[in-house]
Amino acid sequence: MKTRILCLLILIFALPVFCFAATQVKVKATNQLSIARPSQTIELTGKDLAGLDEKDLTKIHVRDTAGKELLCQAVDTDYDDYHKPDTLIFQSDFAPNETKTFTVASGEKHHYTKDDFRAYGRFVRERFDDFAWENDRIAHRTYGKALISWKGEPLTSSSIDIWSKRVSKLVINDWYMVDNYHTDIGEGADTYSAGATRGCGGSGIWANNQLYVPSNFVDSRVLTNGPIRVMFELVYEPFDVNGAKVSEVLRISLDAGSQLDHFQSFYKSQSGNEPMAVAVGIKKVKDEQKEFNAERGWLAIWEPMEKNLGMHGLAAIVDPKAIDKQGEDSRNNLLILKGSTATPVSYWAGFAWERAGKITSAEAWKKYVDEFARGVLSPIEVSVSQ
Repeated sequence: MKTRILCLLILIFALPVFCFAATQVKVKATNQLSIARPSQTIELTGKDLAGLDEKDLTKIHVRDTAGKELLCQAVDTDYDDYHKPDTLIFQSDFAPNETKTFTVASGEKHHYTKDDFRAYGRFVRERFDDFAWENDRIAHRTYGKALISWKGEPLTSSSIDIWSKRVSKLVINDWYMVDNYHTDIGEGADTYSAGATRGCGGSGIWANNQLYVPSNFVDSRVLTNGPIRVMFELVYEPFDVNGAKVSEVLRISLDAGSQLDHFQSFYKSQSGNEPMAVAVGIKKVKDEQKEFNAERGWLAIWEPMEKNLGMHGLAAIVDPKAIDKQGEDSRNNLLILKGSTATPVSYWAGFAWERAGKITSAEAWKKYVDEFARGVLSPIEVSVSQ
């Protein structure tokens, strides 16, 4: 009898501990750099959250040490047949060398409002197959197949275009609706002529001492669409590279609070698995101020905009170990990478507009780019425990 009572008491006292472990986990996140890092995105995989009793990541909630609930988003990174989220993301600001702790638990499914969204993108069929995307800092578009044959202003290009916005709210739907986005009425405008250049971060294959690039994208798919991150893929038809056919699938993601997009280019040669040298480009502009930092892998440019609309900062960041050289062709400044069979090729590119008020000088832009590059090399360190 005493043995049975003892076993029952052990079970009773152990039960709350078991339930606690199954309903929430602790996340410790550390900024290992001696610089402030605002709007850092923390990523937790389904495996990280296996200790929870909830497998639907749209029902996972995150709180800080004060008990405040943070905005979070379930993300599908692999675009599987079920389009099921496999990663949870949320954001936090970090002081230099700061460590923060968060509590992650299950609850009701998230229902977002329009005001929650700080990142968004979509295919724009009504504008000859544009794909446009933005966050609370910047906006872009790139061009689909229908634009090639448009009688009004045809363009064959896989360039990454810039839409310079000066407000934190999302604007692309409104700008397309009024169809007057070349005029700044207080929110910004499309004043950047990307044309057939690489624009702000388009890539290509460097071979025979020249740049080969795809034409307009022919298909698109959205993997996740806010409120924190927009992520999508663009499919390009095979294009000629010095006599060989190469295809590309380009994945682009943009997080809230960032001036830079993350690009992942999946290049594939139809003639085999030979090494290919990828080059990341930024359009050349008259009177640009250019600086290349080989140690941290970045190219930063401060340049005058057309129509006397202030200054733009543009940048590209790659793995410094992968760089062959900083080069150029007739249209673009280039970061040329060493030939490799690795896929995808991962890099960052983006911009800032002086009149948006966040970054207003060449020095401020270089500081931002350098600190961003340091962050890429030293991501926030994350550990999960029950």
